[in-house]
Amino acid sequence: MPAPNIGSEAAPIIHIERLSRIYRSGDKDLIVFDDLSLDVEPGEQVAIIGESGAGKSTLLHLISGLDRPTSGAIFYAGREVTALDEARLSEFRNREIGYVWQQHHLLPEFTALENVAMPLLIRGEPREKAFAAAQNGLEEVNLGPRASHRAGELSGGEQQRIAIARALAGSPSLLLADEPTGNLDERTGGLIFDLLEDLRRRRNLTTILVTHNLHFAHRCDRILRLEAGALSPL
Repeated sequence: MPAPNIGSEAAPIIHIERLSRIYRSGDKDLIVFDDLSLDVEPGEQVAIIGESGAGKSTLLHLISGLDRPTSGAIFYAGREVTALDEARLSEFRNREIGYVWQQHHLLPEFTALENVAMPLLIRGEPREKAFAAAQNGLEEVNLGPRASHRAGELSGGEQQRIAIARALAGSPSLLLADEPTGNLDERTGGLIFDLLEDLRRRRNLTTILVTHNLHFAHRCDRILRLEAGALSPL
């Protein structure tokens, strides 16, 4: 499939074209969405809302290459991500995408510093360089003094901040956040959202955020509702 015209200044950084994801359940097909299209501009922050089960997380998984579409194509900066083999897709994900989940998914046997350094070590960065970058990342989320602490020794908000530092350790250009404040109380969730906004501005990140919190959604550049397999502006 030919790439869209990315040469113009107004070209989207993410271009999703006629995307479908259909799962086989027994002898029936479960259609999550079909013929879905989306453009996201460089540096834009887009909120996606919708009922549970609407396919919001599935869409993020497809954009990140954690799942493959049944049909359609996803382009990132003119590169067709859906056409990459597994090795190149894994490299793309490691270098271009930061992912923040509702669950922090920190490795409990490792320190905060080791957790943040993990994506860089997987990339093959020298240990000294990876740990220096990880320490800088912890400082950026105001948790430098917690570098030697393990997950169980940290509060829920601190754990999520470490997860954000880990997501950004490799200097990605795209941040995907799937209910990043869903497990936190309102005050702590607000602080996490403030941090995400601050990091987005400082790093000029393109961000797609899945949330049930309409207050946070309205702070984004654009809100889209995913319903009945289709995206529509709120």
